[in-house]
Amino acid sequence: MRDIEVVDKRAHAHFEDVNSDRLLVTKQNSNEMGDDTTPRESLLPKKINSNKTYNRTISFSFDELHSFRTCLRWMCVDQSTWWSACLSWFVFILFALVVPACSHFYLACPTCDAKHHRPFDTVVQLSLSSVASLSFLCLAHFVRKYGLRRFLFFDKLVDESDSVRHHYTTQLHRSLKILSVFVLSCFTVECAYKIWWYASGTTRIPFVGDTVWSDVISCTFELISWLYRTLVFFLVCVLFRLICYLQILRLKDFSTVFEMNSDVESVLKDHLSIRRHLRIISHRYRRFILGSLILITMSLFTSLLVSTRPHADMGPFRAGELVLCSITLVAGLMIILRSATKITHKAQAITRLASKWHVCATIESFSTSETETPVAQNNFQPFSNARNEQSDEDDAGDEEDDVDTTSFLPAYAHSSISFQKRQALVNYFENNRAGISVYGFMLDRSWLQLIFGVELSLVLWLLQKTIGIS
Repeated sequence: MRDIEVVDKRAHAHFEDVNSDRLLVTKQNSNEMGDDTTPRESLLPKKINSNKTYNRTISFSFDELHSFRTCLRWMCVDQSTWWSACLSWFVFILFALVVPACSHFYLACPTCDAKHHRPFDTVVQLSLSSVASLSFLCLAHFVRKYGLRRFLFFDKLVDESDSVRHHYTTQLHRSLKILSVFVLSCFTVECAYKIWWYASGTTRIPFVGDTVWSDVISCTFELISWLYRTLVFFLVCVLFRLICYLQILRLKDFSTVFEMNSDVESVLKDHLSIRRHLRIISHRYRRFILGSLILITMSLFTSLLVSTRPHADMGPFRAGELVLCSITLVAGLMIILRSATKITHKAQAITRLASKWHVCATIESFSTSETETPVAQNNFQPFSNARNEQSDEDDAGDEEDDVDTTSFLPAYAHSSISFQKRQALVNYFENNRAGISVYGFMLDRSWLQLIFGVELSLVLWLLQKTIGIS
Protein backbone atom coordinates (compact mmCIF):
# COMPACT_ATOMS: atom_id res chain seq x y z
CA MET A 1 0.00 0.00 0.00
CA ARG A 2 2.81 2.37 0.82
CA ASP A 3 4.40 1.73 -2.61
CA ILE A 4 1.11 2.48 -4.36
CA GLU A 5 0.76 5.84 -2.54
CA VAL A 6 4.30 6.82 -3.56
CA VAL A 7 3.54 6.00 -7.22
CA ASP A 8 0.32 8.07 -7.11
CA LYS A 9 2.14 11.10 -5.66
CA ARG A 10 4.81 10.89 -8.38
CA ALA A 11 2.16 10.65 -11.13
CA HIS A 12 0.25 13.63 -9.71
CA ALA A 13 3.43 15.72 -9.52
CA HIS A 14 4.31 14.81 -13.12
CA PHE A 15 0.83 15.81 -14.28
CA GLU A 16 1.11 19.23 -12.58
CA ASP A 17 4.52 19.82 -14.17
CA VAL A 18 3.14 19.06 -17.64
CA ASN A 19 0.21 21.47 -17.13
CA SER A 20 2.49 24.24 -15.89
CA ASP A 21 4.74 23.79 -18.94
CA ARG A 22 1.73 24.05 -21.26
CA LEU A 23 0.53 27.24 -19.54
CA LEU A 24 4.03 28.73 -19.81
CA VAL A 25 4.24 27.97 -23.53
CA THR A 26 0.77 29.46 -24.14
CA LYS A 27 1.70 32.64 -22.27
CA GLN A 28 4.94 33.00 -24.22
CA ASN A 29 3.10 32.60 -27.54
CA SER A 30 0.55 35.21 -26.54
CA ASN A 31 3.34 37.61 -25.52
CA GLU A 32 5.05 37.11 -28.86
CA MET A 33 1.80 37.93 -30.69
CA GLY A 34 1.29 41.09 -28.61
CA ASP A 35 -1.87 39.90 -26.84
CA ASP A 36 -0.58 40.28 -23.29
CA THR A 37 -2.20 43.69 -22.79
CA THR A 38 -5.30 43.20 -24.97
CA PRO A 39 -8.30 41.94 -23.01
CA ARG A 40 -10.21 39.13 -24.61
CA GLU A 41 -13.83 39.80 -25.51
CA SER A 42 -16.43 37.44 -24.19
CA LEU A 43 -18.34 35.37 -26.72
CA LEU A 44 -21.52 35.79 -24.70
CA PRO A 45 -23.56 38.97 -25.26
CA LYS A 46 -23.12 41.56 -22.58
CA LYS A 47 -26.06 42.48 -20.40
CA ILE A 48 -27.75 45.64 -21.60
CA ASN A 49 -28.38 48.20 -18.92
CA SER A 50 -32.03 49.23 -18.98
CA ASN A 51 -31.22 52.47 -17.16
CA LYS A 52 -28.92 53.68 -19.91
CA THR A 53 -28.88 57.45 -20.43
CA TYR A 54 -28.39 58.76 -23.94
CA ASN A 55 -25.81 61.46 -24.48
CA ARG A 56 -26.86 64.68 -26.17
CA THR A 57 -25.95 65.26 -29.78
CA ILE A 58 -22.82 67.34 -30.10
CA SER A 59 -23.37 70.81 -31.56
CA PHE A 60 -20.65 72.73 -33.32
CA SER A 61 -19.98 76.43 -32.94
CA PHE A 62 -20.69 77.53 -36.50
CA ASP A 63 -23.43 75.22 -37.71
CA GLU A 64 -26.97 76.07 -38.79
CA LEU A 65 -27.95 76.59 -35.13
CA HIS A 66 -25.24 79.15 -34.36
CA SER A 67 -27.42 82.25 -34.73
CA PHE A 68 -30.32 80.59 -32.95
CA ARG A 69 -28.08 79.52 -30.07
CA THR A 70 -26.71 83.05 -29.82
CA CYS A 71 -30.25 84.37 -29.63
CA LEU A 72 -31.01 81.98 -26.78
CA ARG A 73 -27.97 83.26 -24.89
CA TRP A 74 -29.16 86.84 -25.24
CA MET A 75 -32.58 85.75 -23.97
CA CYS A 76 -30.86 84.15 -20.96
CA VAL A 77 -32.55 80.80 -21.56
CA ASP A 78 -29.51 78.86 -22.76
CA GLN A 79 -28.56 76.00 -20.44
CA SER A 80 -25.85 74.26 -22.44
CA THR A 81 -23.19 74.87 -19.75
CA TRP A 82 -23.36 75.03 -15.98
CA TRP A 83 -22.66 78.77 -15.78
CA SER A 84 -25.26 79.61 -18.44
CA ALA A 85 -27.74 77.40 -16.60
CA CYS A 86 -27.09 79.26 -13.34
CA LEU A 87 -27.50 82.59 -15.12
CA SER A 88 -30.70 81.39 -16.75
CA TRP A 89 -32.24 80.33 -13.44
CA PHE A 90 -31.15 83.57 -11.77
CA VAL A 91 -32.76 85.71 -14.47
CA PHE A 92 -35.90 83.59 -14.33
CA ILE A 93 -36.29 83.91 -10.56
CA LEU A 94 -35.57 87.64 -10.69
CA PHE A 95 -37.82 88.74 -13.56
CA ALA A 96 -40.54 86.08 -13.41
CA LEU A 97 -41.03 85.87 -9.64
CA VAL A 98 -39.26 88.58 -7.61
CA VAL A 99 -39.95 91.66 -9.76
CA PRO A 100 -43.67 90.85 -10.29
CA ALA A 101 -44.10 90.25 -6.55
CA CYS A 102 -42.39 93.53 -5.66
CA SER A 103 -44.39 95.33 -8.33
CA HIS A 104 -47.64 94.05 -6.90
CA PHE A 105 -46.95 94.59 -3.21
CA TYR A 106 -44.98 97.86 -3.39
CA LEU A 107 -45.91 99.58 -6.67
CA ALA A 108 -49.60 98.80 -7.15
CA CYS A 109 -50.41 102.22 -5.66
CA PRO A 110 -53.72 101.55 -3.88
CA THR A 111 -53.87 105.20 -2.79
CA CYS A 112 -53.62 106.63 -6.32
CA ASP A 113 -56.47 108.30 -8.15
CA ALA A 114 -59.05 106.46 -10.22
CA LYS A 115 -56.96 106.49 -13.41
CA HIS A 116 -53.74 105.19 -11.84
CA HIS A 117 -55.20 102.61 -9.50
CA ARG A 118 -54.48 99.04 -10.69
CA PRO A 119 -57.16 96.72 -9.27
CA PHE A 120 -56.47 93.98 -11.82
CA ASP A 121 -52.73 93.77 -11.19
CA THR A 122 -53.08 90.48 -9.27
CA VAL A 123 -54.66 88.71 -12.23
CA VAL A 124 -52.10 90.13 -14.66
CA GLN A 125 -49.04 89.22 -12.60
CA LEU A 126 -50.25 85.72 -11.73
CA SER A 127 -51.25 84.96 -15.31
CA LEU A 128 -47.96 86.04 -16.87
CA SER A 129 -45.78 84.50 -14.16
CA SER A 130 -47.58 81.15 -14.19
CA VAL A 131 -47.42 80.80 -17.97
CA ALA A 132 -43.79 81.97 -18.06
CA SER A 133 -42.87 79.48 -15.31
CA LEU A 134 -44.49 76.63 -17.22
CA SER A 135 -42.71 77.65 -20.42
CA PHE A 136 -39.33 78.04 -18.75
CA LEU A 137 -39.53 74.69 -16.94
CA CYS A 138 -40.54 72.88 -20.13
CA LEU A 139 -37.81 74.58 -22.17
CA ALA A 140 -35.16 73.85 -19.54
CA HIS A 141 -36.24 70.20 -19.47
CA PHE A 142 -36.12 69.92 -23.26
CA VAL A 143 -32.68 71.48 -23.65
CA ARG A 144 -31.16 69.66 -20.69
CA LYS A 145 -32.48 66.21 -21.65
CA TYR A 146 -32.27 66.25 -25.44
CA GLY A 147 -29.99 69.10 -26.43
CA LEU A 148 -30.93 71.76 -28.95
CA ARG A 149 -30.10 69.79 -32.11
CA ARG A 150 -31.93 66.66 -31.02
CA PHE A 151 -34.89 68.64 -29.67
CA LEU A 152 -35.32 70.45 -33.01
CA PHE A 153 -34.78 67.16 -34.95
CA PHE A 154 -31.70 68.46 -36.75
CA ASP A 155 -30.01 65.11 -36.13
CA LYS A 156 -32.74 63.46 -38.27
CA LEU A 157 -32.28 65.73 -41.28
CA VAL A 158 -29.52 63.55 -42.73
CA ASP A 159 -32.19 61.09 -43.86
CA GLU A 160 -34.38 63.74 -45.48
CA SER A 161 -34.28 65.25 -48.95
CA ASP A 162 -32.42 68.42 -49.86
CA SER A 163 -35.69 70.32 -50.19
CA VAL A 164 -36.76 69.43 -46.64
CA ARG A 165 -33.39 70.40 -45.19
CA HIS A 166 -33.30 73.71 -47.06
CA HIS A 167 -36.84 74.77 -46.17
CA TYR A 168 -36.47 73.72 -42.54
CA THR A 169 -33.26 75.69 -42.09
CA THR A 170 -34.91 78.71 -43.72
CA GLN A 171 -37.90 78.36 -41.42
CA LEU A 172 -35.59 78.26 -38.40
CA HIS A 173 -34.30 81.76 -39.17
CA ARG A 174 -37.81 82.92 -40.03
CA SER A 175 -39.01 81.76 -36.62
CA LEU A 176 -36.83 84.37 -34.96
CA LYS A 177 -38.59 87.05 -37.01
CA ILE A 178 -41.98 85.69 -36.04
CA LEU A 179 -40.94 85.69 -32.40
CA SER A 180 -39.76 89.29 -32.59
CA VAL A 181 -42.98 90.42 -34.31
CA PHE A 182 -45.24 88.98 -31.61
CA VAL A 183 -43.09 90.04 -28.68
CA LEU A 184 -42.28 93.55 -29.90
CA SER A 185 -45.92 94.25 -30.76
CA CYS A 186 -47.07 93.45 -27.23
CA PHE A 187 -44.03 95.11 -25.69
CA THR A 188 -44.63 98.38 -27.56
CA VAL A 189 -48.14 98.68 -26.17
CA GLU A 190 -46.93 97.78 -22.69
CA CYS A 191 -44.17 100.40 -22.90
CA ALA A 192 -46.67 103.08 -23.86
CA TYR A 193 -48.93 102.12 -20.96
CA LYS A 194 -46.15 101.94 -18.36
CA ILE A 195 -44.52 105.18 -19.45
CA TRP A 196 -47.86 106.97 -19.26
CA TRP A 197 -48.60 105.42 -15.87
CA TYR A 198 -45.26 106.39 -14.33
CA ALA A 199 -45.09 109.79 -16.01
CA SER A 200 -48.48 110.89 -14.72
CA GLY A 201 -48.63 108.87 -11.50
CA THR A 202 -47.49 109.60 -7.97
CA THR A 203 -46.00 106.28 -6.90
CA ARG A 204 -42.33 105.79 -6.05
CA ILE A 205 -40.10 103.15 -4.51
CA PRO A 206 -40.15 103.54 -0.70
CA PHE A 207 -36.38 103.27 -0.21
CA VAL A 208 -35.49 105.71 -3.04
CA GLY A 209 -35.86 109.36 -2.14
CA ASP A 210 -35.84 110.89 -5.63
CA THR A 211 -39.17 110.47 -7.42
CA VAL A 212 -37.64 110.60 -10.92
CA TRP A 213 -35.07 107.89 -10.25
CA SER A 214 -37.71 105.88 -8.45
CA ASP A 215 -39.98 105.95 -11.49
CA VAL A 216 -37.13 105.17 -13.91
CA ILE A 217 -35.89 102.17 -11.92
CA SER A 218 -39.30 100.68 -11.24
CA CYS A 219 -40.53 101.26 -14.80
CA THR A 220 -37.40 99.66 -16.26
CA PHE A 221 -37.64 96.57 -14.09
CA GLU A 222 -41.35 96.14 -14.78
CA LEU A 223 -40.83 96.44 -18.52
CA ILE A 224 -37.95 93.95 -18.49
CA SER A 225 -40.09 91.57 -16.44
CA TRP A 226 -42.96 91.84 -18.91
CA LEU A 227 -40.61 91.40 -21.87
CA TYR A 228 -38.92 88.37 -20.34
CA ARG A 229 -42.13 86.55 -19.45
CA THR A 230 -43.77 87.10 -22.83
CA LEU A 231 -40.52 86.23 -24.60
CA VAL A 232 -40.16 82.87 -22.86
CA PHE A 233 -43.79 81.97 -23.52
CA PHE A 234 -43.71 82.92 -27.21
CA LEU A 235 -40.34 81.18 -27.64
CA VAL A 236 -41.74 77.79 -26.65
CA CYS A 237 -44.79 78.39 -28.85
CA VAL A 238 -42.65 79.31 -31.87
CA LEU A 239 -40.38 76.29 -31.32
CA PHE A 240 -43.43 74.04 -31.35
CA ARG A 241 -44.53 75.68 -34.58
CA LEU A 242 -41.06 75.12 -36.05
CA ILE A 243 -41.05 71.42 -35.17
CA CYS A 244 -44.53 70.97 -36.63
CA TYR A 245 -43.39 72.72 -39.80
CA LEU A 246 -40.68 70.08 -40.25
CA GLN A 247 -43.25 67.30 -40.13
CA ILE A 248 -45.42 69.18 -42.63
CA LEU A 249 -42.43 69.32 -44.98
CA ARG A 250 -41.92 65.61 -44.50
CA LEU A 251 -45.59 64.93 -45.26
CA LYS A 252 -45.38 66.99 -48.45
CA ASP A 253 -42.28 65.05 -49.46
CA PHE A 254 -43.98 61.79 -48.52
CA SER A 255 -47.01 62.56 -50.70
CA THR A 256 -44.81 62.38 -53.80
CA VAL A 257 -44.28 58.61 -53.34
CA PHE A 258 -47.74 58.04 -54.84
CA GLU A 259 -46.60 59.72 -58.06
CA MET A 260 -43.68 57.39 -58.64
CA ASN A 261 -43.21 53.66 -58.92
CA SER A 262 -42.72 52.93 -55.20
CA ASP A 263 -43.27 49.65 -53.41
CA VAL A 264 -45.60 49.26 -50.45
CA GLU A 265 -42.80 48.43 -48.05
CA SER A 266 -40.95 51.72 -48.58
CA VAL A 267 -44.20 53.72 -48.35
CA LEU A 268 -45.13 52.02 -45.10
CA LYS A 269 -41.67 52.52 -43.67
CA ASP A 270 -41.70 56.26 -44.41
CA HIS A 271 -45.16 56.68 -42.90
CA LEU A 272 -44.15 54.79 -39.75
CA SER A 273 -41.19 57.14 -39.36
CA ILE A 274 -43.46 60.19 -39.61
CA ARG A 275 -45.93 58.70 -37.12
CA ARG A 276 -43.11 57.97 -34.70
CA HIS A 277 -41.88 61.57 -34.85
CA LEU A 278 -45.41 62.89 -34.36
CA ARG A 279 -45.79 60.65 -31.33
CA ILE A 280 -42.49 61.97 -29.95
CA ILE A 281 -43.62 65.58 -30.43
CA SER A 282 -46.95 64.85 -28.77
CA HIS A 283 -45.25 63.19 -25.83
CA ARG A 284 -42.81 66.05 -25.32
CA TYR A 285 -45.29 68.90 -25.64
CA ARG A 286 -48.44 67.41 -24.12
CA ARG A 287 -47.79 68.84 -20.65
CA PHE A 288 -47.05 72.28 -22.03
CA ILE A 289 -50.11 72.31 -24.30
CA LEU A 290 -52.48 71.11 -21.60
CA GLY A 291 -50.93 73.34 -18.93
CA SER A 292 -51.07 76.42 -21.16
CA LEU A 293 -54.68 75.73 -22.07
CA ILE A 294 -55.70 75.36 -18.42
CA LEU A 295 -53.76 78.40 -17.18
CA ILE A 296 -54.90 80.71 -19.97
CA THR A 297 -58.53 79.62 -19.66
CA MET A 298 -58.42 80.14 -15.89
CA SER A 299 -56.88 83.57 -16.43
CA LEU A 300 -59.62 84.59 -18.85
CA PHE A 301 -62.41 83.31 -16.61
CA THR A 302 -60.87 85.12 -13.64
CA SER A 303 -60.72 88.30 -15.68
CA LEU A 304 -64.36 87.78 -16.59
CA LEU A 305 -65.37 87.37 -12.95
CA VAL A 306 -63.37 90.40 -11.87
CA SER A 307 -64.75 92.58 -14.64
CA THR A 308 -68.37 91.68 -13.85
CA ARG A 309 -68.22 92.75 -10.22
CA PRO A 310 -70.60 95.50 -9.11
CA HIS A 311 -69.21 99.00 -9.64
CA ALA A 312 -66.20 97.62 -11.55
CA ASP A 313 -64.53 100.35 -13.58
CA MET A 314 -63.29 98.77 -16.82
CA GLY A 315 -61.85 101.85 -18.45
CA PRO A 316 -58.79 101.59 -20.73
CA PHE A 317 -56.53 103.22 -18.13
CA ARG A 318 -57.42 100.77 -15.37
CA ALA A 319 -58.06 97.55 -17.32
CA GLY A 320 -55.79 98.16 -20.30
CA GLU A 321 -53.01 95.97 -18.95
CA LEU A 322 -55.48 93.16 -18.25
CA VAL A 323 -56.72 93.23 -21.83
CA LEU A 324 -53.17 93.30 -23.21
CA CYS A 325 -52.21 90.32 -21.04
CA SER A 326 -55.25 88.35 -22.23
CA ILE A 327 -54.57 89.10 -25.90
CA THR A 328 -50.92 88.08 -25.48
CA LEU A 329 -51.75 84.75 -23.89
CA VAL A 330 -54.47 83.92 -26.41
CA ALA A 331 -52.12 84.75 -29.31
CA GLY A 332 -49.54 82.28 -28.01
CA LEU A 333 -52.20 79.63 -27.47
CA MET A 334 -53.47 80.08 -31.01
CA ILE A 335 -49.95 79.56 -32.37
CA ILE A 336 -49.81 76.19 -30.61
CA LEU A 337 -53.29 75.03 -31.55
CA ARG A 338 -53.05 76.17 -35.17
CA SER A 339 -49.73 74.38 -35.66
CA ALA A 340 -51.07 71.19 -34.06
CA THR A 341 -54.30 71.15 -36.06
CA LYS A 342 -52.51 72.01 -39.30
CA ILE A 343 -50.13 69.08 -39.04
CA THR A 344 -53.02 66.79 -38.01
CA HIS A 345 -54.97 67.89 -41.08
CA LYS A 346 -51.96 67.28 -43.35
CA ALA A 347 -51.35 63.86 -41.82
CA GLN A 348 -54.98 62.82 -42.28
CA ALA A 349 -54.92 64.11 -45.86
CA ILE A 350 -52.49 61.28 -46.64
CA THR A 351 -55.37 58.84 -46.14
CA ARG A 352 -57.45 60.59 -48.80
CA LEU A 353 -54.45 60.73 -51.10
CA ALA A 354 -53.82 57.00 -50.69
CA SER A 355 -57.48 56.23 -51.39
CA LYS A 356 -57.38 58.31 -54.56
CA TRP A 357 -54.13 56.59 -55.56
CA HIS A 358 -55.79 53.20 -55.06
CA VAL A 359 -58.82 54.20 -57.15
CA CYS A 360 -56.71 55.55 -60.00
CA ALA A 361 -54.55 52.43 -59.98
CA THR A 362 -57.61 50.17 -60.05
CA ILE A 363 -59.16 52.09 -62.95
CA GLU A 364 -55.90 51.95 -64.86
CA SER A 365 -55.50 48.22 -64.27
CA PHE A 366 -58.97 47.53 -65.69
CA SER A 367 -58.44 49.84 -68.65
CA THR A 368 -55.14 48.17 -69.59
CA SER A 369 -56.51 44.62 -69.18
CA GLU A 370 -59.61 45.33 -71.31
CA THR A 371 -58.15 47.38 -74.13
CA GLU A 372 -60.31 45.59 -76.67
CA THR A 373 -63.44 47.08 -75.11
CA PRO A 374 -63.97 50.67 -76.28
CA VAL A 375 -66.35 51.44 -73.40
CA ALA A 376 -63.58 51.18 -70.83
CA GLN A 377 -61.47 53.67 -72.72
CA ASN A 378 -64.34 56.10 -73.05
CA ASN A 379 -65.03 55.89 -69.33
CA PHE A 380 -61.44 56.68 -68.55
CA GLN A 381 -61.29 59.59 -70.98
CA PRO A 382 -62.31 62.29 -68.43
CA PHE A 383 -59.57 61.28 -66.05
CA SER A 384 -56.85 62.15 -68.54
CA ASN A 385 -58.31 65.43 -69.72
CA ALA A 386 -55.60 67.91 -68.81
CA ARG A 387 -57.54 70.95 -69.95
CA ASN A 388 -60.42 70.32 -67.54
CA GLU A 389 -58.01 69.72 -64.66
CA GLN A 390 -56.21 72.97 -65.47
CA SER A 391 -59.44 74.99 -65.33
CA ASP A 392 -60.51 73.33 -62.06
CA GLU A 393 -57.17 74.10 -60.45
CA ASP A 394 -57.49 77.75 -61.51
CA ASP A 395 -60.93 77.95 -59.89
CA ALA A 396 -59.70 76.33 -56.68
CA GLY A 397 -56.91 78.86 -56.17
CA ASP A 398 -55.30 78.90 -52.74
CA GLU A 399 -58.03 76.71 -51.22
CA GLU A 400 -56.46 73.61 -52.78
CA ASP A 401 -54.63 71.37 -50.35
CA ASP A 402 -50.95 71.02 -51.22
CA VAL A 403 -50.92 67.38 -50.01
CA ASP A 404 -54.25 65.99 -51.22
CA THR A 405 -55.12 67.77 -54.47
CA THR A 406 -58.09 67.06 -56.74
CA SER A 407 -55.91 66.22 -59.74
CA PHE A 408 -55.60 62.59 -60.78
CA LEU A 409 -52.39 60.71 -60.33
CA PRO A 410 -50.41 59.54 -63.39
CA ALA A 411 -51.16 56.01 -64.50
CA TYR A 412 -47.56 54.87 -64.67
CA ALA A 413 -47.08 55.30 -60.92
CA HIS A 414 -48.94 52.23 -59.71
CA SER A 415 -48.72 49.52 -62.35
CA SER A 416 -46.32 47.34 -60.36
CA ILE A 417 -48.34 47.09 -57.11
CA SER A 418 -51.11 44.55 -56.77
CA PHE A 419 -54.66 45.32 -55.72
CA GLN A 420 -54.33 43.47 -52.40
CA LYS A 421 -51.23 45.43 -51.38
CA ARG A 422 -52.84 48.74 -52.24
CA GLN A 423 -55.99 47.82 -50.35
CA ALA A 424 -53.99 46.77 -47.30
CA LEU A 425 -52.06 50.04 -47.37
CA VAL A 426 -55.26 52.10 -47.58
CA ASN A 427 -56.76 50.14 -44.68
CA TYR A 428 -53.64 50.83 -42.65
CA PHE A 429 -53.91 54.58 -43.31
CA GLU A 430 -57.60 54.60 -42.37
CA ASN A 431 -57.06 52.77 -39.07
CA ASN A 432 -53.85 54.55 -38.03
CA ARG A 433 -54.55 58.28 -38.11
CA ALA A 434 -51.47 60.39 -37.48
CA GLY A 435 -51.34 63.80 -35.84
CA ILE A 436 -50.62 65.72 -32.65
CA SER A 437 -52.44 64.30 -29.64
CA VAL A 438 -52.65 65.33 -25.99
CA TYR A 439 -53.11 62.31 -23.74
CA GLY A 440 -55.00 60.44 -26.45
CA PHE A 441 -57.11 63.36 -27.73
CA MET A 442 -56.27 64.24 -31.33
CA LEU A 443 -55.98 68.00 -31.90
CA ASP A 444 -57.94 68.45 -35.11
CA ARG A 445 -59.97 71.32 -36.50
CA SER A 446 -63.04 70.54 -34.40
CA TRP A 447 -61.01 71.02 -31.21
CA LEU A 448 -59.49 74.20 -32.64
CA GLN A 449 -62.90 75.67 -33.41
CA LEU A 450 -64.19 74.80 -29.94
CA ILE A 451 -61.23 76.21 -28.02
CA PHE A 452 -60.88 79.24 -30.26
CA GLY A 453 -64.57 80.03 -29.85
CA VAL A 454 -64.35 79.95 -26.05
CA GLU A 455 -61.13 81.96 -25.81
CA LEU A 456 -62.20 84.53 -28.38
CA SER A 457 -65.54 85.04 -26.64
CA LEU A 458 -63.79 85.81 -23.37
CA VAL A 459 -61.34 88.22 -25.00
CA LEU A 460 -64.09 90.03 -26.90
CA TRP A 461 -65.99 90.38 -23.64
CA LEU A 462 -63.03 92.16 -22.09
CA LEU A 463 -62.60 94.37 -25.15
CA GLN A 464 -66.28 95.28 -25.07
CA LYS A 465 -66.03 96.21 -21.39
CA THR A 466 -62.90 98.34 -21.84
CA ILE A 467 -62.94 100.05 -25.24
CA GLY A 468 -66.41 99.16 -26.51
CA ILE A 469 -65.53 96.50 -29.12
CA SER A 470 -68.33 93.94 -29.43
